Amino acid sequence: MAPRGNLMDYRPDVAVLDCTMRDGGLVNDFFFTDEFVRKLYQADLAAGVDYMEVGYRASKDLFDPEKFGKWKFSTDEDIYSIVGDNNTDLKISIMADVGRCDFKRDIGERSNSPVDLVRIATYINTMPAAIEMIEHCTKMGYETTCNIMAISKAKESDIDAALDMLGRSPVGTFYLVDSYGSLYPEQIRHMALKYLDIADKYGKRVGMHAHNNQQLAFANTIDACAEGVSLLDASMNGMGRGSGNCMMEQIISFLKNPKFKLDPVVKFVQNEMIPLRESGLVWGYDTQHLLTGLLNVHPRAAIKYTKEGRKDCRNFYLELLDDD
Repeated sequence: MAPRGNLMDYRPDVAVLDCTMRDGGLVNDFFFTDEFVRKLYQADLAAGVDYMEVGYRASKDLFDPEKFGKWKFSTDEDIYSIVGDNNTDLKISIMADVGRCDFKRDIGERSNSPVDLVRIATYINTMPAAIEMIEHCTKMGYETTCNIMAISKAKESDIDAALDMLGRSPVGTFYLVDSYGSLYPEQIRHMALKYLDIADKYGKRVGMHAHNNQQLAFANTIDACAEGVSLLDASMNGMGRGSGNCMMEQIISFLKNPKFKLDPVVKFVQNEMIPLRESGLVWGYDTQHLLTGLLNVHPRAAIKYTKEGRKDCRNFYLELLDDD
């Protein structure tokens, strides 16, 4: 059984992944400056973060490079320009979505890449394609995770089947993903134990990726950790799609492992994240995101509401009820 945690001690198996550039890239279409990325890399190093996710490895045949910053595509060349040979303990990660990445062309041998970990994102109904990607990336020499999205919309029997498929695959980690920010701590604990049961059976680990629609991203992350989940996602100042993610400054301050340092995170938030907000970028909790979380619907409606500058949250709520 996976080791359990408590609020007064730490488990040395717990690792933190910074998803600021990847989930946060959904806020600014991945137009991060090289200076920002270098400072984030240095902050993660100083803070003791275990993985830095530098963006997606999306297909340029499907996404117009003129409309997105380079971290939508996160080529090896662009990553090398930031981290060099990366002779550090900080591992580099990318995410590849099923159906949105030409993985056989764009993900080559690990020995020729600065990337350590490839995270494959999938829905329940595309699990066979996810397994194919996992097998390819493992063969190329990478660590792998599988992030099953939108589980709050899936049948538990389908989740069970998907986890068993993953257990029999070469993937290293399955991720519990609350895509819509709709799950409560009790549900997270239930799902974490389900994931951990299968993970223990096959010798895998489990990760947690939370969204903050109901201001529960931090609570859900530490509850999952207390049950035995060991790879925790967070982003600087919670920057991420819509309501954002668990805040790095929260999770680093919670974990008792002395290798984690809060000061570099707070400094980065002060010097880089607050100016991003002041430039007009919008993320984080708001009523419209609460409503999509409560109703377990995709946040795109709340994101559209925000972009349109609407203030009629009651009308928005009624619209969501009509569409449900």
